[in-house]
Amino acid sequence: MTGRSEPYRVFLVDDHGVFRSGVRAELASETDMTVVGEAGAVADAIAGILQSSPDVVLLDVHMPAGGGIAVLRGVADAAPQKSPVFLALSVSDAAEDVIATIRAGARGYVTKTIGGSELADSVRRVADGDAVFSPRLAGFVLDSFTGKSPVPEPHLDPELDSLTPREMEVLRLLARGFTYREIAEDLVISIKTVETHASNVLRKTQQSNRNALTRWAANRHIS
Repeated sequence: MTGRSEPYRVFLVDDHGVFRSGVRAELASETDMTVVGEAGAVADAIAGILQSSPDVVLLDVHMPAGGGIAVLRGVADAAPQKSPVFLALSVSDAAEDVIATIRAGARGYVTKTIGGSELADSVRRVADGDAVFSPRLAGFVLDSFTGKSPVPEPHLDPELDSLTPREMEVLRLLARGFTYREIAEDLVISIKTVETHASNVLRKTQQSNRNALTRWAANRHIS
């Protein structure tokens, strides 16, 4: 609890409704914090953030339609002078995810293994100007900005570069174990279109089947 006269205004962005409900419940127990909105898709998140003007956005990294980075860029483009502080809250602790998200403008990055009280404290800290990271993740950022990072830049992976944005969305959902029908519903496209995208992804990544593709994606921390 700080000496602020107004509560910290928090906006939740995650494509899993159950997870958002859990975070909302955790933050509800904090007397100096209020959740002013939430969204499960990139476009909805950008619109909701601009409308509600939160202090801090808790941001999932991997979502369809460009994920957390697309939200960061969309808000910055629409309201560069009024952009809130972003704190990534992700299941991924991969160096490339951490570095890319921080470079896109996030103030901190914590994993979803974080406890409720620790998450609330992280929200307070980033809102008050600190940079916050889960243990060991700060090292990724320091190494990146000092030129010591062993993680290749995303554009150095020609197979990933060959995928269109929509194919990348399909790849992420396939890697999560979604069926073609579930992907079609999530992206609001036909199953036939999903099959076409999946076939293109297999061809471009030079994988023989879905199991091989899942392993290929896991090796690149795509999920």
